Amino acid sequence: MNNLYSIIVIIGWIVIVLLSAVVCRHYLPAKKELVRKIIHIGTGPIIPLAWWLEIPSRLGIIVASLITIALIINHRLRILVALEEVNRQSYGTIAYGLSITFLFFVMWPENAAAATAGVLVMAFGDGLAGLLGRQFKSPTWRILNQKKSVIGTITMAIVTALVLTAITIICNYSISPFPIVAITSLGVILEQIGPWGIDNLTVPIGIAFSWMWIMS
Repeated sequence: MNNLYSIIVIIGWIVIVLLSAVVCRHYLPAKKELVRKIIHIGTGPIIPLAWWLEIPSRLGIIVASLITIALIINHRLRILVALEEVNRQSYGTIAYGLSITFLFFVMWPENAAAATAGVLVMAFGDGLAGLLGRQFKSPTWRILNQKKSVIGTITMAIVTALVLTAITIICNYSISPFPIVAITSLGVILEQIGPWGIDNLTVPIGIAFSWMWIMS
């Protein structure tokens, strides 16, 4: 019964996120990137929810795998257009699902804090960096044909540091600047090198493993 309750909560959250994206697409059809970022950012809290609900590893892997398979199908068939409506070739949604599935497989539940750090940095850091980087003009550059900006990079760094600090406090770790700065720097570097949306795979996994290594 507890597992059933947990699944209902997780599915309920996913439905809320998807409905929010659909409503946004209906009323703001020109804001295609905003729709994607609602889903991108909204997906992140699933991991701390799973941590709080004490979802077992096997259940997490099954649910994450099914969602990833659904994302692969949607990428091919465009059933939910809002998930893939982007003016560039990207496998970001699939990479996102794969990274969450992988983290459930290798880290759950013993290193749930590390997995949570990785996914939340990807969700909030990268998500807000993309939004604000496009919203506000600042110097830009290209890495592997991916456009990056000063505003977006600064946003990624600040949000990553805030997420890591929050999890450090929640876990009752002693806050030390060096680990936060080191992991934040890694996150910023990985976010810069993200052709075809692969940063949705490298950032959460890189952050999670660096957290587990530095904080252990």
